[in-house]
Amino acid sequence: MRKLMIPVIFAALALMLMSLFVIPEGERGIVIRFGRILKDNNDISKIHEPGLHFKMPLFDTVKKLDAKILTMDGQADRFVTAEKKDVIIDTYVKWRIEDFGQYYLATGGGNTLTAQALLERKVTDVLRSEIGAREIKQIVSGPRSGVITPVLGEDGELMPESALEALEVDGQRDMIMLEVLNDTRPSAMKDLGVYIVDFRMKKINLPDEISESIYRRMRAERESVARKHRSQGREKAEIIRAQAELEVATVLAEADKTARVTRGSADAEAASIYSGAYSKDPEFYSFLRSLSAYKKSFADKSDILVLDPKSDFFKYMNDSSGGSDK
Repeated sequence: MRKLMIPVIFAALALMLMSLFVIPEGERGIVIRFGRILKDNNDISKIHEPGLHFKMPLFDTVKKLDAKILTMDGQADRFVTAEKKDVIIDTYVKWRIEDFGQYYLATGGGNTLTAQALLERKVTDVLRSEIGAREIKQIVSGPRSGVITPVLGEDGELMPESALEALEVDGQRDMIMLEVLNDTRPSAMKDLGVYIVDFRMKKINLPDEISESIYRRMRAERESVARKHRSQGREKAEIIRAQAELEVATVLAEADKTARVTRGSADAEAASIYSGAYSKDPEFYSFLRSLSAYKKSFADKSDILVLDPKSDFFKYMNDSSGGSDK
């Protein structure tokens, strides 16, 4: 009897352990029996909260599903606007499982990749419709009005504030995200059993070939404006340089004129003084002039004068009275 009790106890323990299962925090569990989800009395899928639970061993299978908010961050996709222009939009979706039974059946056993693929298809279809009904400037701009747009004048300079134009920008980026969110929530809940928490457009770009064309055009426009500014700068520099040269020439001419007038007045005054001195005592004046000439002539020992000793230049050396030898 005792030998039979031991196997029975082990079998009972094994069955008890097989009937226990634990749902971790952040997850929910559903029990599958004979390929069907167990439901409660209200014919709603029975969801097991985190903790310790029981199941029927050998017949029941537990499927654990993530109950946290998940993020679907797919690849950027190409969309066509109302202007028939392509834009590259990168988006992300925040979602969580709301109806775990419906989610399990719709995704082929709770496959997250399948759920994201189906959800991405729904979001992309609605977003494609919204983008196709709007222009690029509406897609990239938020809700703004009365935006001041800078205007360049004919000289390429920014016009004063009074001349700036006010442009009404009908930005609908936020509206697009809200429309996509509202349109995809009901169908996602009905078909997949998931609730879309949020939808956002992270980045809006133009295709590389269009962006490069736009950059080239912008670069050409900026270079044209730069050349115009440089040309105007050179023109103003030449004007300033010519004015400066004219002022310099005028000042030098006036200074030379004043110097000549002053020098002429001084020469006239000196001549008048010399004339007065000569008229008072011509002999003494002649003597002083001769001394001054001797001093200048014999200032350097290397100077050589070839003159007749009896010439008038040496008359005061030969005769202190200034008389000439007969």
